[in-house]
Amino acid sequence: MDQDSKTDLQAWTGREAQYSQFVALIARHDHAIRRFVRSLLPSREGVDDVMQETALECWKKFSDFTPATQDDAVAEFVRWACVIARFKALCWQRNRLVFRGGVIETLATAAMDGLGQQESERRAIERCLQAMPDDQRRLVLSVHSPGESIALIAAET
Repeated sequence: MDQDSKTDLQAWTGREAQYSQFVALIARHDHAIRRFVRSLLPSREGVDDVMQETALECWKKFSDFTPATQDDAVAEFVRWACVIARFKALCWQRNRLVFRGGVIETLATAAMDGLGQQESERRAIERCLQAMPDDQRRLVLSVHSPGESIALIAAET
């Protein structure tokens, strides 16, 4: 294998690893970003469009995403993606003249302020769930699982 081929392979492998990391982050935090976008729009209309535009823009700019530390990477990714989502929602709103610019900015600021609280609450719930015995954790989670009926869960317990 010549040097050019090795360089091409290394670049492709690096890009593939970067893509895998991006997909894992965007998939894991889709709900948080979607909630943020939903809080900026007057109805559910447009949420999917804004999310798609946000994901595409995040991928285009992912090489610029540089968290301060690996420990901060998750929280910083959500905030970074929400900043991009904010601008995408603003563009979507402007194209439809649903809100004036000041209103969307006010909504975005309030939603950004709530991100830290939501993440803290999510971590607290995870800690509580981890502290539970397996059977109790399964029972609590089964109520929130799609396709699980309350009657079936009650019969199992």
